[in-house]
Amino acid sequence: MSQKDGFASGFLLGTLVGGVVGGVLGAVLASRRDAQLPADEEIGLSDSSIPGNKIAAKRRQMRSAANEGLEMETARRSLEDKIAQLNATIDDVRNQLGNVNGTSSRPVEGSVSQDS
Repeated sequence: MSQKDGFASGFLLGTLVGGVVGGVLGAVLASRRDAQLPADEEIGLSDSSIPGNKIAAKRRQMRSAANEGLEMETARRSLEDKIAQLNATIDDVRNQLGNVNGTSSRPVEGSVSQDS
C-alpha cells in the first residue's frame, strides 16, 4: 500500500510542477513572439502606405495568386500522369502473376489441350 501512496503523491507533484513549468515557458515564448509581430507589421505598413506601393503590392498579390493556380494545375496534371503510370504498372504485374499462377484468362500460345 505504501508504494501506491508514494506513486500517487509523486504523480500529482510531477503534474503540478510540469504544469507550472510549461505555463511559464509558454508565456515567455508567447511574449517574445508578440514583441516581434508589431515590428514586422510596421515594415509592411510603411512599404504600402504610399498609393503607388499599394497598387504594386496588389499586383504582386494577383500575380502570386495566378502563379499558385498555374502551379496547382501543373501539380494536378503531374499527379494524374503518375497515377496512370502506376495503374498501367499494376495491370502489367497482374497479368504477369496471372501467367505464373496459371490463372490467365487468355491461352498461352503453343499449349496443347489435354481434353483429347
